[in-house]
Amino acid sequence: MSIIHGSMGLIYFVHEWQPRFNESALLSDGRMLSAVTEINRQITELAPVLNSPTVKDAVCVLSENKDVPVAIMAKEHEGATYLFAVGMRNGQTSAKFTLRSLKDQRTVEVLGENRTIILEDGVFADNFEAWDVHLYRIGGKNALTKD
Repeated sequence: MSIIHGSMGLIYFVHEWQPRFNESALLSDGRMLSAVTEINRQITELAPVLNSPTVKDAVCVLSENKDVPVAIMAKEHEGATYLFAVGMRNGQTSAKFTLRSLKDQRTVEVLGENRTIILEDGVFADNFEAWDVHLYRIGGKNALTKD
């Protein structure tokens, strides 16, 4: 959520006050440590994409549930289009993504989820649980900017 909205770095506040003060509580919680380690690995792997310019106004997203908006960030890197999307509320929705300059059929890879979605005529849809984040990669050169 933070990265989609423009953050260029992350800091984890991991202090715990109860039952006793622990300034590195994250390291004591195996499940949380594993989750944060995976997030850090994913961010490091995507660093070249994340550090590329954001492509503004190239993708439109429409959330089926008006109470759960979906925020997006679009990037192009080495001939692929990347969409970063997050459900912004504690609720479910389905989101429809429209890539305005893309009118053919392509496969959308959902990174880290071992699944794909078909994009047809520049449109694909996906489901979001509460606070879900989905990362999409669309192959094929210049899907957003037509360069």
